[in-house]
Amino acid sequence: MTRMDSRAAAIRSYGLREATVSGSSPSGVHKGEISPELLGLTSLSGAEVLQRLRTSERGLSAAEVERRRAAYGANKVAHEERETLVGQFLRRLRNPLNILLLTLASVSVVMGDREAALIISVMVVLSLSLAIIQERRSSKAAEQLRAMVHTTTAVVRQVDASDQGPAAPSEPREIPIEDLVPGDIVHLSAGDMIPGDLRLIAAKDLFVNQASLTGEALPVEKHSQPEPTPAVDIGGLTNICLMGTTVLSGSATGVIVLTGRRAYFGGLAAAIAGERALTSFDRGINRVAWLMIRFILIMAPLVFLINGLTKGNWVQALLFATAVAVGLTPEMLPMIVTVNLAKGALAMSHRKVIVKRLNAIQNFGAMDILCTDKTGTLTQDRVILQKALDLLGHESHEVLEYAYLNSYYQSGLKNLLDVAVLHHAEAETLVRTAHEYRKLDEVPFDFERRRMSVAIEGGGRRLLICKGAVEEVFAVSRQGRAGAQSFPLDPTHWAQLRSTVDDLNADGFRVIAVAVKELPATQATCDLRDESDLVLLGYIAFLDPPKESAGRAIAALARHGVQVKVLTGDNEIITRKICREVGLPVERVVLGSELESLTPAQIADLAERAHVFAKLSPSQKAAIIVALQRNRHVVGFLGDGINDGPALKSADVGISVDSAVDIAKETADIILLEKSLLVLDEGVIEGRKVFGNVVKYIRMGASSNFGNMFSVIGASAWLPFLPMAPVQVLANNLLYDFSQTAIPTDNVDEEYLARPRRWEIGNIGRYMLFIGPISSIFDYATYLTLYFVFGAKTVAQASLFQTGWFVESLVSQTLIIHIIRTRRLAFIESRASPALLLTSLVVCAVGVWLPYSPFASALGFEALPLLYWPILGVMILVYLGLTHLTKSWFHRRFGLD
Repeated sequence: MTRMDSRAAAIRSYGLREATVSGSSPSGVHKGEISPELLGLTSLSGAEVLQRLRTSERGLSAAEVERRRAAYGANKVAHEERETLVGQFLRRLRNPLNILLLTLASVSVVMGDREAALIISVMVVLSLSLAIIQERRSSKAAEQLRAMVHTTTAVVRQVDASDQGPAAPSEPREIPIEDLVPGDIVHLSAGDMIPGDLRLIAAKDLFVNQASLTGEALPVEKHSQPEPTPAVDIGGLTNICLMGTTVLSGSATGVIVLTGRRAYFGGLAAAIAGERALTSFDRGINRVAWLMIRFILIMAPLVFLINGLTKGNWVQALLFATAVAVGLTPEMLPMIVTVNLAKGALAMSHRKVIVKRLNAIQNFGAMDILCTDKTGTLTQDRVILQKALDLLGHESHEVLEYAYLNSYYQSGLKNLLDVAVLHHAEAETLVRTAHEYRKLDEVPFDFERRRMSVAIEGGGRRLLICKGAVEEVFAVSRQGRAGAQSFPLDPTHWAQLRSTVDDLNADGFRVIAVAVKELPATQATCDLRDESDLVLLGYIAFLDPPKESAGRAIAALARHGVQVKVLTGDNEIITRKICREVGLPVERVVLGSELESLTPAQIADLAERAHVFAKLSPSQKAAIIVALQRNRHVVGFLGDGINDGPALKSADVGISVDSAVDIAKETADIILLEKSLLVLDEGVIEGRKVFGNVVKYIRMGASSNFGNMFSVIGASAWLPFLPMAPVQVLANNLLYDFSQTAIPTDNVDEEYLARPRRWEIGNIGRYMLFIGPISSIFDYATYLTLYFVFGAKTVAQASLFQTGWFVESLVSQTLIIHIIRTRRLAFIESRASPALLLTSLVVCAVGVWLPYSPFASALGFEALPLLYWPILGVMILVYLGLTHLTKSWFHRRFGLD
């Protein structure tokens, strides 16, 4: 069930690796082409670019922003537009089952049977209306929640001089991406999604992932220098960043050139809007639908030929065959699926969970492994800086001060550790110290080095301050310092430091090393080469305690057949401690370094056996998920960082949170407004309820249709008249369909919810073979009763026969859903929802009433003899009992819940 990145796949299908320069379409949307307007800026300097776009480094004024928004519109792409009611209706009407029904209605009109055409049309409208109403309800709830979540970008705009003075500085501020206009100045850092097609005017160690456009996994370095030679493909755009790509590391400033549909990706989105790779749930539904259609294509002609040959009235035979085809069509299947999924999404919205893709609900139910990061999921996501220690283990204000300066001046992605440093109890004093310095340059963080550095100037000296993972910072340090004492570092110091760090990790602390280096007075910039010969000062220790609810949530997921595996970039000691505290088995912790030399088969074996993985790179997280999928697992992943992007794309269910970086929120199928595993357990249950109720309808329809095949063929060959008039078949089907509309509200047994659920078409087929013929046995018992007991043998008594079979058929198939819906004893050990019980009783009552109603003559019914009713009651009870026994044997025989 590996979920493709359908956007990238669809884009690649348009040949975008070889995209070339061309003109725009008349609408101004560039479909797979690099805009000449964008390319014309590549050879210009930053100042010339700003002049060309009529903007400045201070950004646009509020009035200019409004003028440009009026001219260019909101920065949105096609997939964000809401589908109209008419569009939704037409989309659902194109379903193959609805097309078949409308075709049959047209045949009925041509043959002069307007009543049949009307009934068929009512069935289609009923199915479409219920599906659309429920889907719009869930969409409205999701939109209300989605309004609380914004993907934002840091933009520089001119400050109103009346408020801030004539020379008011322009400071970056976060605004929703859709509010951007061409000419806006944006600041980018690691984790940001590029909000529009832009030209870089400043960049520092900027690496961008363009996989969403090119399919190329390796990051591409970008800079702001002019390019004298125009590029002819995406890979050559070294000073251009395109909408939809993401910043992996580094920082930059750029000016927005194209937004919305005018952007490269916006034009592609308009061309491929709505296209999405089918999930296994979609494919399973389609297989069932086409199975039923093929079944109809065999049955309808057979019924037509038998009745035409035996009765000689080919027009009547065609009308009856048409009605039988309608009766065999699972016309409520699209409605049942949509209403179930929408109902699940609505239930999740009440728990502050945004479901971006309805089918993700069912994938939740099928999920048997949840991979998650540690921070914020198992822990409280409330990191506190507890200790600042020198190399001798003493509290050190110097270490705290340098750590603060590093966090204060770095412009990249400020993670929870930086936030904890900046909010330390001494922050008021430390910020005054920070103002005594000015920033010169920085070397941004990346997941390979696992450290970052800033260069600052103050007090007559220039410093490089490095902060990062202990092992990585120690590796580039030459000396150590504790107070006034300096000493060269050697392996014994590393052993002592490692021991101290291990002790802190064992107590639940995350440890970050701090080092410093004096730079020459003439050096104004820095790069990776400057991260060498550092002086190691000490380390800062953070505490992120485990959540109280984490243990309960993991236990609940385990009860429901979902394993939790932790995939983290943190070290093994602290990971082991946290996992033990929340009840996760930690026989061994697999490190990322161990995976580097393993084959895919070995990784798959290890991924199966281990539960905790530490010090992983982003690609290793994705590799573990893919390995689990190769082992036929359905895998969910919960993550919120830039390093979680590849794993979120690879997972069958990508889950993120409101506070996540842009790329994580964009990639995820589901967004949690509260980061809690308890919510995920509820999502698992909702997914299984959805699947369970869909399978109830399919089992019911498949077994009923299979049984009806024997009943209709036998009666057609045996009787001198039609076993049921066409209009009666359609009325029977319409009433039965109405009784099934309440299935999405039905309860699902606890044992069914206890383990993951997937499509098992083979079991549905076997169910049809064993349960279907039972209904035929009682149909034939009804035939024999009407034929021999009540004398309905000739064409003159056809109405009596047809009425008797109509009532028996309707009542039996309406009540049998209560047997099929559970493996327990129906009505006693497991009760249907009140809505399903009510619709069943109403439909049965209508079926009993119709032969005595004012509509009886129009429908070809007549009053049934009094003796018929007790015979019918006995047959229904025996039918329900025999079906229950067969069902119970079937579940035991094939090990089904």
